[in-house]
Amino acid sequence: MLVPDKFIFMINHYLRPFLLIFFYLLINYTLAQTSLLNQLSSPIIFKGDDTTAFRDPAILFHNNVFYLFFTLVQTEDGKIYSYTAESHSEDLLNWSPAKILTPKDQALDFSSPGNIIRYKNEWVLCLQTYPRPDYTTDQGVRYGTSDARLFTMRSKDLKNWSAPEIIKVKGPDMEIADMGRMIDPYLLEDKDEKGKWWCFYKQNGVSMSYSYDLQNWTFSGHTKSGENVCVLNENNEYILFHSPPNGISIKRSADLNTWKDWGNLITLGQKDWDWAKGRITAGTVINLKKNKNLGKYLLFFHGSGPKTETEGGFDKNASIGIAWSDDLLHWEWPGKNE
Repeated sequence: MLVPDKFIFMINHYLRPFLLIFFYLLINYTLAQTSLLNQLSSPIIFKGDDTTAFRDPAILFHNNVFYLFFTLVQTEDGKIYSYTAESHSEDLLNWSPAKILTPKDQALDFSSPGNIIRYKNEWVLCLQTYPRPDYTTDQGVRYGTSDARLFTMRSKDLKNWSAPEIIKVKGPDMEIADMGRMIDPYLLEDKDEKGKWWCFYKQNGVSMSYSYDLQNWTFSGHTKSGENVCVLNENNEYILFHSPPNGISIKRSADLNTWKDWGNLITLGQKDWDWAKGRITAGTVINLKKNKNLGKYLLFFHGSGPKTETEGGFDKNASIGIAWSDDLLHWEWPGKNE
């Protein structure tokens, strides 16, 4: 059947402009989704050196600003100190100078920020102590003592922070001295019960405690896991990222009791990165798939190298890096395809 000339004229005259506008907007939207990521020429955000290590990133995206919290390890006059520090950026490329948030004290060494949540008109940052008293550069690599514990800090404006306050994750009646060594906290609201908060932390694998006010906690159990856990609530499931001896692994659970391993070990471009040949670890993931300028999951991690951590790459030459994904299984990073 022949199409009337009048009908063809109407399509060209009335519909074609709308189609052109539609495709123009679609193309520009697609380009905008990855424009911030495409401008990155290196996966390294903060580069460590012989006297500095950047470790344990935690990320918050708020009002189109990225707030990056991390462990800053510095060698100062022959002694090694750990701090929790913060830097922020609007484009992932230009970052503010690192601002130290915690005191200079080897008996505390506040570090390993887990994440930042919004609770009752305040921001709450969780972190740990990692005591290494009298730690000097002429000693071998030392790890935190059995006195390592979990803490929170609070802020109204993400600039000024309260003094750290201990999290008694084993319950209010247990003495702090009896709680045992614990590191790497992460806070997450329960996916099924609003107002119920979980604290995940490294002790006997990953341990879990819950609270309804972030003050009074009840211990709930533990499961096999590496360190530096990060947990997302995705599609009515908990997705847990953790760090084995090298790389980043993923577990999934519907109920926080039964966990199944998912996907392959994530090592990104480690085989080609001298700066991360020693270890890739401490991955933290944020879901920005609905953000028009990103449209991805973003992964922040730290890599140490070329030496391993036990060879001396723990307190120096550690750098924070970035990668991204559409599905949490397949990852991209700046320069991957070059």
